[in-house]
Amino acid sequence: MSKPVPPREARSPRGGAPAKTPSPSRSTAHAPREVRLIGGAWKRSKLPVADRPGLRPTPDRVRETLFNWLGQDLTGWRVLDAYAGSGALGFEAASRGAAKAVLLERDAQLVASLRASQQRLKAAQVEVRQAEAIAWMRSAAPGSFELVLIDPPFDAHLFDASLAAARPLLATDGFIYLEAPTALAQAPAGLRLHRQGRAGAVFFHLLQREDAPGSTVSPPAEVQP
Repeated sequence: MSKPVPPREARSPRGGAPAKTPSPSRSTAHAPREVRLIGGAWKRSKLPVADRPGLRPTPDRVRETLFNWLGQDLTGWRVLDAYAGSGALGFEAASRGAAKAVLLERDAQLVASLRASQQRLKAAQVEVRQAEAIAWMRSAAPGSFELVLIDPPFDAHLFDASLAAARPLLATDGFIYLEAPTALAQAPAGLRLHRQGRAGAVFFHLLQREDAPGSTVSPPAEVQP
């Protein structure tokens, strides 16, 4: 995958790179202050969105498309949200029946917010860890997740390394979900592209292991942001 062109100069501390204070005119200044879960046991529950550099919650319509692709019911799935941020993706998966959802986040303020949401929702199946995503994935047990969610800060250039670290974690029929500012030109080694879509400036992809049974590539979906 070619490296995306960063949409701004600031690097997010969530990705481990030096950060500059974003100006009020940048996109983070216009991010929503809360998001709602859109399906499952906690449908319509709100999650706070902290004002942190690089934090960009996945829009409702993109989440709806993703979970339509996955079949809505994730009962029994083990899910890793590698760059949890607001927790919108990880809590959405748990709301839809995932047996285990591990949410990774480096930023201490966001970790505290995730743990507060976990307690408020009484989400026993959700585990929040303060960790650097790539290092954590490299040390995790192979084949331990049916779904790995990868949505890092766009300006941190973590896409290739994250995909490489996530690939061994997939169960045979598991999926990796990736958001990026550019479309994947081709799937990385060991993976194949299953579905893809676009919502405004966000490109989203669903990938499978190359040896996954019976997968076909669907035409790109265009989602209204």
